[in-house]
Amino acid sequence: MISTTVLAAQAAGGNSAAPILMMVAIFAIMYFFMIRPQQKKQKAIRNFQNSLQEGARVVTSGGVYGEVKRINLEKNTLELEVARGVIITVDRNYVFADPASLQSVSNN
Repeated sequence: MISTTVLAAQAAGGNSAAPILMMVAIFAIMYFFMIRPQQKKQKAIRNFQNSLQEGARVVTSGGVYGEVKRINLEKNTLELEVARGVIITVDRNYVFADPASLQSVSNN
């Protein structure tokens, strides 16, 4: 009885590379399907924020739509006109492209 237990333990321990390969495969799948696309998206957002110009239609992370009136690079802020005569100051890192303006550009 002891010999069968020893043989079973030796047979199970013989292929110790399989769990390591499985972990590597899972990490590779997570990288290519989750991490890499998110990095690309963040890079596109950062490029948009760095290329903002006055007159651009944007939306803040809080959901406020507006038009860029002035950019202050020293303070890293934007002045947005959200309604006629209503101007708010927003941090540039919390401003994203207006989805409606992106659709009109892609349809042309």
